[in-house]
Amino acid sequence: MKKEAKKEQKKTSWKKEAFSWVLCIVITILITEFITNFVIINANIPSGSMENTIMTNDKLIALRTSYWFNDPKRGDIIIFKYPENEKEWYIKRVIALPGETVQVKDGKVYINHSKKPLNEPYIKEEPVDDFGPYTVPKNGYFVMGDNRNCSSDAREWKVHYVSRDEILGKAWLRYYPSFKWIK
Repeated sequence: MKKEAKKEQKKTSWKKEAFSWVLCIVITILITEFITNFVIINANIPSGSMENTIMTNDKLIALRTSYWFNDPKRGDIIIFKYPENEKEWYIKRVIALPGETVQVKDGKVYINHSKKPLNEPYIKEEPVDDFGPYTVPKNGYFVMGDNRNCSSDAREWKVHYVSRDEILGKAWLRYYPSFKWIK
């Protein structure tokens, strides 16, 4: 009788152990899915359009939560759905906000017909093109890469802006090849 009770107890404890492992794995998968779909974006940078701020093949984390209660600000580096193909994701810097007029003259950016160009210390090299003037629609953002001479950005697109609902998150931390806060 005691042998049968011990066998039954081993069967039960093995089943409990297996169930606890399965439960642990399921919970881990659910938490991971929640974090990657609602909290962060894990991004690999495929091009040099944001050099020297973000380099080709850098890996970074963007926060999806950044714009839950706030709107993007000028200078923020955002990850968004490319307006001409929302299956693609792009990363660029916010240059002009909703309702602002943006113009690029001799590579320098002017907002709302200002006489003084935007201060952009992050630019890789002196840009050479002209664009605009263009007024950003309500709920839209005008974005450009930091490597202006080698960036496919709002200046070239059919739709010259990213709508608020296409913005996925704000670049936050580069973790490869080294750690660096994204500014």
